[in-house]
Amino acid sequence: MCAFCSLPAATGSPVDLCEHHVLLVAEWASRDYGTTDLLPSPCLACGSRLGVRYPSGWLCAVCEWRVGDYPDRDAVTPWVDVVYYLRFDDRVKIGTSASPRSRIAALPHHEVLAFERGDRTLERRRHAQFAGHRIPRTEWFEQHDALSAHIAELSEGVSDPWDRYAYWVSREIALSGR
Repeated sequence: MCAFCSLPAATGSPVDLCEHHVLLVAEWASRDYGTTDLLPSPCLACGSRLGVRYPSGWLCAVCEWRVGDYPDRDAVTPWVDVVYYLRFDDRVKIGTSASPRSRIAALPHHEVLAFERGDRTLERRRHAQFAGHRIPRTEWFEQHDALSAHIAELSEGVSDPWDRYAYWVSREIALSGR
């Protein structure tokens, strides 16, 4: 029985409240703690799609940018070097960029497989690591077990590689105090 009315308590409720009172408490709590959900559009600061909805509006769950605000024109997007792994047919490209969205958009590919933080030094190390399967004079590699295992390790726990990149960018923004 509900502690506040004569209706039966909601099934599985940790406290004796009917569904009506459970919903009232949930609505009250969301005013202070927000509700995690997908943002209406990608965050302008970091590109994340995960947000927290409050009665006063949305915040990005990654970098806490307020949806509807526009980035300061003087704010510079932080430099985050990444090594990227792209699939095109049965080949994998290993490249690097500090602005992967524009770089990858210019390349033929079917899928972004993974990112790992690193610059040209790490890229060269990966090229050497998988050199036995490199397509001569390119940054493209034949798929093989060792490369697939490396990409799987980088992708572990990540449903979308762009989310990992957005996290790194938002972290750099937060660390810079902007």
